[in-house]
Amino acid sequence: MKKFLSIGQIINIHGVKGEIKVYPLTDDIKRFRKVKRVFIDGVEKQIIWCKLQADKVILKIESIDTIEEAQKYRNKYIDIPREEAVRLREGEFFIADLLGCTVRDENGFVFGKIDDVIQTGSNDVYWVKGANEVLVPALKDVVVSINIENREIIIKPLVQWQW
Repeated sequence: MKKFLSIGQIINIHGVKGEIKVYPLTDDIKRFRKVKRVFIDGVEKQIIWCKLQADKVILKIESIDTIEEAQKYRNKYIDIPREEAVRLREGEFFIADLLGCTVRDENGFVFGKIDDVIQTGSNDVYWVKGANEVLVPALKDVVVSINIENREIIIKPLVQWQW
């Protein structure tokens, strides 16, 4: 498992004093208020202040004090150590942990590995790439088990899926 989890991506600058605009990669952007330190390119940075917008976060981070300095961080990810991440409820997983997991059905047929997780609002969809690409809805009726330690997800055979 990854030691760090990405909680946001820097998408732009904000203002003239080095503030950055962040696209959150978390279910609840209010969590940013509790974060005191982050890692950008593996370098620890302290958060000076945080302002929440409807769907974005504005951060003032130590040592980023000018527009020019903030521009250097554009498109970079903001990470936190895994141990500082929110605690998940039973049956919940970080997307970072699902990526790369092998997806097979109960009969042993391997579809491939999860390449991406699409968040649709009602349920996630696993984008599985192998010999072919398949989209697997992350529903209890479809996904039998998820074993992050073994990097394996078991689903019901496709022929059983009824829509």
